[in-house]
Amino acid sequence: MTRPDNTTGDQDSGLEDFGYKESLDRSIGKFASFAAGVSYISILTGTFQLFYFGFGTAGPAYLWSWPLVFLGQLSVALCFMELAAKYPIAGSVYNWAKTLGSRVVGWSAGWLMLTASIVTLSAVVLALQLNLPRLWSGFQIVGDGTGEHDFATNAVILGTVMIGFTTVVNALGVRLMAMINSAGVFIELIAAVLIAIILAANATRGPQVFFSTHGYGAGESGGYLGAFLVATLASGYVMYGFDTASSLGEETVEPRRTAPKAILRAILASFVIGGAILVFAVMAAPDLDDPKIGASDGSLQYIVEQVMWGPLGTIFLICIVIAVTVCSLAVHTAAIRLTFAMARDNALPFGERLARVHPKTRTPVVPAVTIGVVAALILVVNIGQPHIFTVLTSIAIIMIYLAYLMVTGPMLKRRLRGQWPPRDLKEGGYFTMGRWGLPVNIVAVVWGIGMAVNLAWPREAVYGEPWYNTWGAFVYIGVILGLGLLWYLTTGRHHIGTLTSHSAAAAPAAPQSEPIDKELAR
Repeated sequence: MTRPDNTTGDQDSGLEDFGYKESLDRSIGKFASFAAGVSYISILTGTFQLFYFGFGTAGPAYLWSWPLVFLGQLSVALCFMELAAKYPIAGSVYNWAKTLGSRVVGWSAGWLMLTASIVTLSAVVLALQLNLPRLWSGFQIVGDGTGEHDFATNAVILGTVMIGFTTVVNALGVRLMAMINSAGVFIELIAAVLIAIILAANATRGPQVFFSTHGYGAGESGGYLGAFLVATLASGYVMYGFDTASSLGEETVEPRRTAPKAILRAILASFVIGGAILVFAVMAAPDLDDPKIGASDGSLQYIVEQVMWGPLGTIFLICIVIAVTVCSLAVHTAAIRLTFAMARDNALPFGERLARVHPKTRTPVVPAVTIGVVAALILVVNIGQPHIFTVLTSIAIIMIYLAYLMVTGPMLKRRLRGQWPPRDLKEGGYFTMGRWGLPVNIVAVVWGIGMAVNLAWPREAVYGEPWYNTWGAFVYIGVILGLGLLWYLTTGRHHIGTLTSHSAAAAPAAPQSEPIDKELAR
């Protein structure tokens, strides 16, 4: 996981294109880079947390949304792989959007991604409440779980403890984070494969179950298609975050070759193993008419507990808790790198402090603590207004899809002008899609627009009432982006620029290269 010396150099880091000096600890190897992407997607966290929503909305056939979302997100991942082969840099989405589009596009993408990542961290840690009390009743610290606010309040307590853990680990350095994350992902992958195998061995019905609507969508506007589009949210909420492998590029050995492969392997592994679990769970469920399968207090955990005998079910629940832990760690880590990247450009308030790297651990400590505190404060909303919190977490996913679109859109524009991909990708043997680049990029943009619209569509079944929740995607995103742009237009844009403390120009004998736009215009 570590390298013996600093031989990688700026030649293979992509930092020279931005004028940044190397300041983070370059110690992440191939598996740790792959693990970062897998743990953010988190097969066990996402599938177990959201299966009930997809199944309860559209039944077994909702699983057709899994390959649909995979193909759409794969097109985005392939675009990101080309970018990672050229610019494997911290805060990847922010820097890519800034480079391909403009300063305001980059800032908007970074702001949306950052705020969404903090809310996502809060949402992920709440999954502990679905699993820990099942393992031991002592984890239900508040009441017995039957009180009006017992479930929500206890979830906040468990979540806050987890955020404290991820804050400390990230503050102590990327090596410790990578070690814990890699070990956790290794366990998660083994557990996920074994769960799929055991479920398959206990299958009581064939694949024909996925070729019937089973009465779902009947009598509703839009029929089954309407129900299916809503259920697609369950798959759409899982398969993202693969860009984390590139966001850790400044801490990865040979990042221009390692990061693209890590992105592809992360999304492929998540699709294959996660899909196997979902398919075989439906085929193994003792009774598909059991209402608990489509309820949040049942879901996929309920099927696993029914199919597997006592001790084995408990072991797999422990593995799910491990998966939630490393997912929380990865989300926190990605948010820290994005904060650091924007602060290094003085694109956030208190930029100098947020961009400060601890001299011993070589990691941004202030962003780790700041994000941890903010995420814990957001959790408090869940106590009195759990539905509002659900709306916020759903909208956070839309914000991430929009941030991705702010990368693939400008990339397509560059490609149509003949300014992408850069010549050195093919010449250097780095990843490039070649002649497939244009059609894949078009699919990525169309997919991003379509999925953002589908996720944001005002539906009471998803967002509930009153109107500001039903139209929450437009209301809350409008407020978040509006407040951010207000700061940017009135204050931020006047002082944005690489801080002297992070400028390669301030370091002696720093290698110079052509400006980014000149390189892209070749």
